[in-house]
Amino acid sequence: MKVLAINSSPKMDKSNTALILNPFLEGMKEAGAEVELFDTGKLNINPCTGEFNCWLKTPGKCYQNDDMSILYPKIDEADVMVFATPVYVDGVTGPMKNLIDRMLPRVEPFFELRDDHCRHPVRGGPKALKFVLVSNCGFWEKDNFDPMLMYMKAFCKNESAEFAGALLRPHGEAMSIMLEMGKPIGDIFEAAKEAGRQLARGQPMSQETLDTVSRELLPRDMYMQIVNQYFKECLEAPVKQ
Repeated sequence: MKVLAINSSPKMDKSNTALILNPFLEGMKEAGAEVELFDTGKLNINPCTGEFNCWLKTPGKCYQNDDMSILYPKIDEADVMVFATPVYVDGVTGPMKNLIDRMLPRVEPFFELRDDHCRHPVRGGPKALKFVLVSNCGFWEKDNFDPMLMYMKAFCKNESAEFAGALLRPHGEAMSIMLEMGKPIGDIFEAAKEAGRQLARGQPMSQETLDTVSRELLPRDMYMQIVNQYFKECLEAPVKQ
């Protein structure tokens, strides 16, 4: 199994998103998957310009010469793609959206009906491809992921891919706080790793495992108090000249 993972957090490996993504990928490796991880912060990926050259003039090939040229062959070879992103204004980060938009050359301009819905056929015919979402959110409630989940599931349908599930970490800012305090949250990281093992073995990621990744870390009122106090102190701190 070949796995292509993209982390679009600007904090890359230092991010709360990576705290869930890294053990997930470790679990996949332990189960025998071949994993490659890219950070959009180290890539130059321009926005799609919507001129449709990849459909009409150079079918299957984007005219832009940037780091998507590195990713295109890896996307074609992947059995699983992992999209890791923090929640930015109810959606994926800008760099992740650029990457997703630039996957347009994978499909043809024609229409076909799939499940009684207009779609674009995948160039070269559909293959068994799974998408996984890994996401972290600063807000406390898990339903803050709902808009992103809806978008990713629609994206999967357009790409003829299977949505294999999502590892979601609400009030993710609390993870670093609790790690600093020595609080026991290792079960969350072990659950992320187990989800990776399950997927790499060709099994569904169990709901119990995913629920552990998303479990409550601390009460909402306490979390709000900690976050508000932190930003209050930041605003009151003297400005460095």
